[in-house]
Amino acid sequence: MIEWVPLSSGARPVPRPVAAPLVWAAALGGALVLVAVLNGTVGTGRPEFALAALSLLAALLGVCAPYAAAPGTALLCWLSLNGFAIPPAGTLTWAASRDALWLACLFGAALAGTSLARLAYARAAYRRLTAARGPAGTGDPGDR
Repeated sequence: MIEWVPLSSGARPVPRPVAAPLVWAAALGGALVLVAVLNGTVGTGRPEFALAALSLLAALLGVCAPYAAAPGTALLCWLSLNGFAIPPAGTLTWAASRDALWLACLFGAALAGTSLARLAYARAAYRRLTAARGPAGTGDPGDR
């Protein structure tokens, strides 16, 4: 049963996700900066570090993004990874098994970040609503 609770009762709405184009802009800019920093510190030709860092970036961006932004986020991170983290820099290549795995890893990280955020928001909203209603067994018809 759905019960409408006035917002003045202490219940707050679940935050809305950030628009997908803003998430994609952050993914592209963040991925380029991250790959540049890793290339400067670790060096090129070590894509495992870049993949781990970009997966973390995709998961962090997924926290504030809608589910629809996950494929674009993964693709933009992959473009930076493929184009600048492996030699020759600036050249996009496609090695089917490697790049499919990288795309799946980045996509999974973006989905995991979004899913964890949605679960955390839903759990927090549920706790706020049940705390606003008071203890069970107060004679409220919704308690039955």
